[in-house]
Amino acid sequence: MAGPSRRSIFTASFVGTSIEWYDYYIFGTAAALVFGSLFFPQFSSVAGTLAAFGTFAVGFIARPLGAAVIGHFGDRLGRKAMLVLTLLLTGGATALIGLLPTYAAIGIGAPLLLVLLRLLQGFGVGGEWGGAVLIATEHATSRRRAVYGSFAQFGVPIGVLTSNLAFLAVAGLPDEAFRSWGWRIPFLLSVVLVVVGFVVRSRLQEAPEFEKVKAARETSTVPVAELVRRHPRTLVLASLASIAPPAIGYTVIVYMLSYGTTVLDYERTTLLTLIMLSTVVWVATIIGAAVLADRVGSRPVYVVGALTAVIWPLPMFALVNTGSAALAGLAFAVAAVVQGIMAGAQGGLFSEIFPVRVRYSGISIAYQVGGMVGGAVTPIVATALFGATGSSTPIALYVAALSLLTLLAVFGLREGSARTAAEPEHQPN
Repeated sequence: MAGPSRRSIFTASFVGTSIEWYDYYIFGTAAALVFGSLFFPQFSSVAGTLAAFGTFAVGFIARPLGAAVIGHFGDRLGRKAMLVLTLLLTGGATALIGLLPTYAAIGIGAPLLLVLLRLLQGFGVGGEWGGAVLIATEHATSRRRAVYGSFAQFGVPIGVLTSNLAFLAVAGLPDEAFRSWGWRIPFLLSVVLVVVGFVVRSRLQEAPEFEKVKAARETSTVPVAELVRRHPRTLVLASLASIAPPAIGYTVIVYMLSYGTTVLDYERTTLLTLIMLSTVVWVATIIGAAVLADRVGSRPVYVVGALTAVIWPLPMFALVNTGSAALAGLAFAVAAVVQGIMAGAQGGLFSEIFPVRVRYSGISIAYQVGGMVGGAVTPIVATALFGATGSSTPIALYVAALSLLTLLAVFGLREGSARTAAEPEHQPN
């Protein structure tokens, strides 16, 4: 029986992930632009922003839990069913956020409900990336793992692009209209996107490598327990290796929106447009890095990306601090290259360092722990550092230090050490 085409694998991995990250990133944009005043109005401006970013961070706290739970069932039952589940969880929570009453309407219940829905959103996203990577890489031969693994990675910049487009479309509204109903539209659009993603993913076949393990009755009884007991070193190193991409990414797409509009007096539409344009560079870099990774190895390419992540934060802030939109655009474009290099190699690298029977759990937990450290904490720490020092230099040094952790961890990973001995019998066409 012929396997699914490359196009169907790409569509299921890319489209679903794009929708999930759209759902996730519109929260970050709203946290930077409007949530502070709508859900935490009793705080000062800085404290309200910190509270909004704290709510944003709550989603990251739920992501490792979602990775463990969804990863467990992904390793036990299969990749496909979990991808449908993550789509429904994340999309449903996003749509409900768009219907939430604000603090002015129901008081303390508003931020509490916002936190609850953010937790549900994060739980769903926690199992998304690992499943989307594996549904692609486990259909591929070893010579195409990085390219297939990059399919899911396109979802991140496309999610940033579409979420910023959605907010750009409503950002030009009068301030009163934007704050009363305009910000809700991007969240409510999630309903349409989820329907599209559900149709695409429900038609995909299960990953062949997992099917072979399941047919041989070799699935793990408790994947997370086996992962921690038998592969602790790989899990820790992979988690550290996952910190730099979100540290760079969330500094740009979340913190810079707040910093640029409140400290440097950029227009919010200007920053949204610049971030949106940088995603084109991000996607192009992912493609190039993935192709190169299949030729020279995923780990060397990832090392180059991590090294650039250590170097770039200081120049990036220096360019943004000039107040020039052109130089800020350059700063964001290079940051997109930095992220794209690592993204192009990450799927292929991570799918080869864990064995099939615990692979969904392994790559999901590692990716989400790295995301929690690099993504959840960074906007909060950046806001606090600037509030304490009045300078962006400590922020840049903090992001560079996180990236250094990633660089050192990648050297310890053994590429291809857990590659399954049984390659798929077909090459998707």
